[in-house]
Amino acid sequence: MFRAAVLSTLLALATAQYNDCPEPEGLQLYPHPTSCNEFYKCANGSLTHEVCENGLLFDGKGGAVHNHCNYHWAVDCGEREADLTPLGKGICEYSFGIYSNGPCEIDYTLCVYGEPKYEPCTPGLAYDERIHGCNWPDLLEYCNPQEIVGFQCPAYVDSKDPAARFLPHPRYPTSDCGRYIVCVEGNPRLVGCGDYAVFNPNTLTCEEPDLVPQCANYFKK
Repeated sequence: MFRAAVLSTLLALATAQYNDCPEPEGLQLYPHPTSCNEFYKCANGSLTHEVCENGLLFDGKGGAVHNHCNYHWAVDCGEREADLTPLGKGICEYSFGIYSNGPCEIDYTLCVYGEPKYEPCTPGLAYDERIHGCNWPDLLEYCNPQEIVGFQCPAYVDSKDPAARFLPHPRYPTSDCGRYIVCVEGNPRLVGCGDYAVFNPNTLTCEEPDLVPQCANYFKK
């Protein structure tokens, strides 16, 4: 009831073009009662009527993409209506969006204000249109993970092989100190050690750079 009252107040304020908000300080965001493309913003008591850019909608959860709005496919509008008329051009169907460059590509196109920009996936990953992000290539129908990762997992791992310690997911070093390969059901996956850690080819674990002489200067490049 309180939220409905606040919305009614905001609508009245917007219609009357007054400059007032229920809260005098801070930032408050309120959904438009009927349009998923619009919302009301109160910033330190100042009320403005906002419209999301083409391809974006208001979700009321922060909208990390642009001006408190999120990609339309990530927003549940409920009973609010959404205008999803494409206004972009070329690969940018919408002014804001993420688009595939083709099956099993290691990059994708990010559109901002209708301008395309090619963005690379993290090494070892390929763009998955189903999740609008990068994914393991072995989870994509048209991908050859061996080609993406550049490694062929052995069909058999001898019990004396150091990699056997990590069965059923044996590990292998790469030429990159910060990454290693994990074989999952025969498919190679390139995994990163994370911040301030490198892969030790002797222990097959991620460790501090000082403990791996050949990688001691990896983060000093």
